[in-house]
Order: sequence, then structure tokens, then C-alpha cells
Amino acid sequence: VQLVESGGGLVQAGGSLRLSCTASGFRFDDITYTIAWFRQAPGKGSEGIACINTSEGGRRYYADPVKGRFTISSDDDKNTVYLEMTNLKPEDTAVYSCAAVLGINLGVGRQGLLEPGRYRYWGQGTQVTVSS
Repeated sequence: VQLVESGGGLVQAGGSLRLSCTASGFRFDDITYTIAWFRQAPGKGSEGIACINTSEGGRRYYADPVKGRFTISSDDDKNTVYLEMTNLKPEDTAVYSCAAVLGINLGVGRQGLLEPGRYRYWGQGTQVTVSS
């Protein structure tokens, strides 16, 4: 399994970006999976911000700092998960990575699904910088 992120860049506060996470080694429509987006700002730990869980019919979870501003979605035809980010703030500056785990994920809850340790496969990350 490989994950490749793209779409990062430099944007002004209040702007928008869409990140992509394209998976290979498995097909979205063949297997149950959970894919999440994490970010890591300089000097800070990894923070789970959004995930989509096909074990729950594609239910989406968001961390409080991004709720209402970020949207996670998936495209089975493209085997890609997106993170649409709007109203970006300087504190959103970080390296953004996607991660995946295959198989059933039930009864875990938002906190568990946004824990980095749950995920086996990781992309290389893409830098997002928001200027004030």
C-alpha cells in the first residue's frame, strides 16, 4: 500500500486549499478502510484532524479546530481522499499527511480514529503554509 499526498502550498489567511491523498495497492471499492488526515506543526506532535471510516458507511469525523472549515471526501473511481480546507488560519500551518488502515474499524469513536497509532500506512506529507 502506498499513499501519495499533493496539493499543499502557500496561501493567505482566509484562503482555501484542497489536498489529495491517492492510494495504490488496494481499491476503495474492494475493501473496508479508514483514511485520516494528520498534521504536524513545527515543534508539536502529530494531530489527527479528519477521517473517513467506511466501516461506518463513510462516516466522517473532525477534530474541533477544523470542524466547519475542513471537509474530507473520497472518490472511489480515483482511489483518492480529499481534504478541502477553507478559511485557513496561520495556525493551520503544518505538514499534512494522510494515513490508512485496512479492515473493520467499529466502536472506536472520534478520539480513537484520530490517533496516529491506529494507522499502518502513511504518505510522505505535504507542506501547507498560511500567511497572515
